[in-house]
Amino acid sequence: MYTRRSRLTPRQQGRLIEHFVAGATARAAAEVVGVNIKTATAFYMRLRHRIAGKRG
Repeated sequence: MYTRRSRLTPRQQGRLIEHFVAGATARAAAEVVGVNIKTATAFYMRLRHRIAGKRG
């Protein structure tokens, strides 16, 4: 399967996933992790697509 290259470090990705599972908003997660809000929103959207079984 083709995976998109991300500029987020594995640590940032892991922390965003933790916040996603905890139910935090993308905006709150972005502030805590230290990434742009648009980056966190796009990452959350990719997670939602993967969970739904779509390509992301």
